Amino acid sequence: MAVINRIAGFADEMTGWRRHIHAHPELGLECHQTAAFVVERLREFGVDEIHGGIATSGIVAIIQGQGEGPTTGLRADMDALPMNEETGLEYASTIHGRMHACGHDGHTTMLLGAAKYLTETRNFTGRVALIFQPAEEITGGGRIMVQDEGIMDRFSIEEVYGLHTNPFLEEGVFETSQGAFLAAVDDFYVTIKGVGGHAAYPEGCVDPIPAASAMVGALQQIVARNVSPHDRAVITVTQIHGGSAINVIPEMASFCGTMRTLTPEARTLTEMRLREVISGVAAAYGVEVEIKIEHGYPPTVNHADQAVFAAGVAAQVGASATDEARPEMGAEDFSYMLEARPGAFLSIGQGFGPGLHHPGFNFNDKVAPIGASFFAKLIETRHARPS
Repeated sequence: MAVINRIAGFADEMTGWRRHIHAHPELGLECHQTAAFVVERLREFGVDEIHGGIATSGIVAIIQGQGEGPTTGLRADMDALPMNEETGLEYASTIHGRMHACGHDGHTTMLLGAAKYLTETRNFTGRVALIFQPAEEITGGGRIMVQDEGIMDRFSIEEVYGLHTNPFLEEGVFETSQGAFLAAVDDFYVTIKGVGGHAAYPEGCVDPIPAASAMVGALQQIVARNVSPHDRAVITVTQIHGGSAINVIPEMASFCGTMRTLTPEARTLTEMRLREVISGVAAAYGVEVEIKIEHGYPPTVNHADQAVFAAGVAAQVGASATDEARPEMGAEDFSYMLEARPGAFLSIGQGFGPGLHHPGFNFNDKVAPIGASFFAKLIETRHARPS
């Protein structure tokens, strides 16, 4: 690996930033303390412009290079998750019920590291737009920053890039793909209404429990028998509710879950078949059914040229890099930025350990200088000064 020497020189400082952010997690759009910490660092570095309060607590900061050139956006997310930490670390979360379990503390640190280096050296043309985004886990801060706040037009951003830590890859290994890299996510909620009564006399009732069970089982056939083997989709039921007493057939039952797909065609097909299957089972069991679907983030689709370029840069600073990685079924609101501008999203291996959204997860501080070097090298390569 070829971490930029100057960035390696302040790696300990980056560790301090990351652990401070880790100990003070914030949720959703309300990342005000994290944003204040970021702004304080950016002012210390001497960035040229700082624009705060975007999507409530988001930031876009501008670093001006030497001479005319493009504007490239680099994005990091800042929010944590509503869960308890079980790492036992001395810098563990100080707030009960909140934890940085997805590496966003590390993402913010990597972008800060790149900002420090790029502000000192300015060995590039054009401008860098540093995007510090809230609410990736919920709400979709990326959508708000792009669609509601108009940051791409407002700051003349021409291309945009992002990184996500990966605890299932060796340390310093980069992966991305030319095309779909992460899935769309849509949530479904199903409510079943029957006729309740005594458990000893089911013939006088319309039991929603067998109907719910049959629906959950039938949904498993959609991916197996309706989605092309060349596509990828996942339907997962995550909750089932019904009943309140051992000897009572309830009037109502419900279940919910998620659908994840990589293409618009698979997304449309999966939703259509879910509605048809559930409605068909409801008719067979004589129950009434209500189906509610909440559309979430679209698929994260890299632009081919930018993915190839980014992987080439990553190969210069990481242990290895590929632009032919297999798409994953997780979702990301960086997708909205890639819908608005060409760019690429990459994962960076942090070594094997507890997975994302696990109470024992912790970002590997050794990876931060690698990620910061990637961001910096990407700018210096894309914005190369004439020799």
